[in-house]
Amino acid sequence: MNDKIWLSSPHMGGGEMKYVQEAYDTNWVAPLGKNVNMFEDKLADFSGASYASALSSGTSAIHLALVLLGVGQGDEVIVQSFTFSASANPVTYVGATPVFVDSEEDTWNMCPDTLKKAIEDRMAKGKVPKAIIPVHLYGMPAKMDKIIQVADEYNIPIIEDAAEALGSSYKNKKMGTWGHLGVLSFNGNKIITTSGGGALLSDDKELIEKSRFLATQARDAAPHYEHSHIGFNYRMSNILAGIGCGQMEVLNSHIEKRRNNNVWYRELLKNSKGVKFQEEPNGDYYSNYWLSSICIDPQKCGITREELRLKFEEANIESRPLWKPMHLQPVFKDFPFYSTGVSEQLFKDGLCLPSGSNLSSAERDRIASVLKETLVIN
Repeated sequence: MNDKIWLSSPHMGGGEMKYVQEAYDTNWVAPLGKNVNMFEDKLADFSGASYASALSSGTSAIHLALVLLGVGQGDEVIVQSFTFSASANPVTYVGATPVFVDSEEDTWNMCPDTLKKAIEDRMAKGKVPKAIIPVHLYGMPAKMDKIIQVADEYNIPIIEDAAEALGSSYKNKKMGTWGHLGVLSFNGNKIITTSGGGALLSDDKELIEKSRFLATQARDAAPHYEHSHIGFNYRMSNILAGIGCGQMEVLNSHIEKRRNNNVWYRELLKNSKGVKFQEEPNGDYYSNYWLSSICIDPQKCGITREELRLKFEEANIESRPLWKPMHLQPVFKDFPFYSTGVSEQLFKDGLCLPSGSNLSSAERDRIASVLKETLVIN
C-alpha cells in the first residue's frame, strides 16, 4: 500500500536543530531561556503585535486570556459554534457558561448580526457576556471590524482565536492582533509547529506580563516560594521554543505553499458540478488556507461528503469532515445557541482536503486520481 497522505503533517524547515542544539548545549531546557524570548520577539514582529507570550498550547492561551479578563464562576462567554472544542472548553474551566453563536455564509465564521442578537437577548435575561471568542476557521479571517463594532457597543472584550490563522490578514492587519488578546496554536498539524505549544498576542504590556507570571505558577518575587495568586504550568519550554524559532524562518514559505495547494484544488475542480470552496469573499481577506475545504452538493455531485471521505480513506489519504458545531456536541448541547442554520449545513456537506505545505507532486497525483474518479469533472 502507498504511504499515507496526511491532512496536515508537520513540516520542518531544516534550521530548527541549531536552536534546539544551543538549548541542549547550554542546558537551558526549562520553560525559560534565550529561545523563548527570541520566539516571542519573532511572533510579535511577524504579527505586528506589541508583545507575545509563548505558552504550552492554544488551549492554555484561551484559558489564560479568560483569567486575565476576569471571567469566572457564573459568567457567560460568547463563542463561535463552528469551531474545534478547544475554543469552548476553557470557558468551562473558569466556571463560566459558553453561549454559542452561529456562522455567516461567506467566511463560515461568527455572524456579526447574530452576535448582536445574542448579546441583546442575554442582556434581556440579566446577563452581560464577559467576553467574545470569534474564530478564523481554517485560516479564513472573520469579519473582525463588524464584530468589534458590536463588541464595543456593549463594552465586551474580544479573545481572538487565531489558532488556525497565523499569517492570515483582514484589511492588511494580521489575525490575532484585532482583539484585546489573540490566541495562536503550534500543534503538530498547524502551519508551523513547536510539537505542542501556543501563544498570546496583545498590545497590552501589563496583560502579557501577567500571562507570563500566571503561566509559571504565579511565583511572587521572594527568595522562597511565595504565591498570592493561583498559577498554572503553561509556559513553553526553551527546547520547543527553539523549534519555533526555526519554524519562523520558513513560515512565509509554508503560507505560500498552502495557498498554492488551494489554487491547485480550485483549478482541478473548477468544472466539477456541486463543489463549493471556502474562499476569500473579496480583496480585504488574505487567508493562509491552512486547510483547503469544500462543500459537496450530493444532488449535483452524485456523491456525499462522507462517500468521498471514504474513497480517500481507501486510498490511504486522510481527509476530514468540517468541524461538528459545538451546539451539536453532546457535552455542549444544553447551552444557549443562536442559530443561522449555516454551520449545520456546512458540517453535513463539508470536507477538509489534504493541505500540507510538504505535499509532493506524487501525492498530489494520488489525490487528483481519487477526486477525478469520484466527482463529476468535465
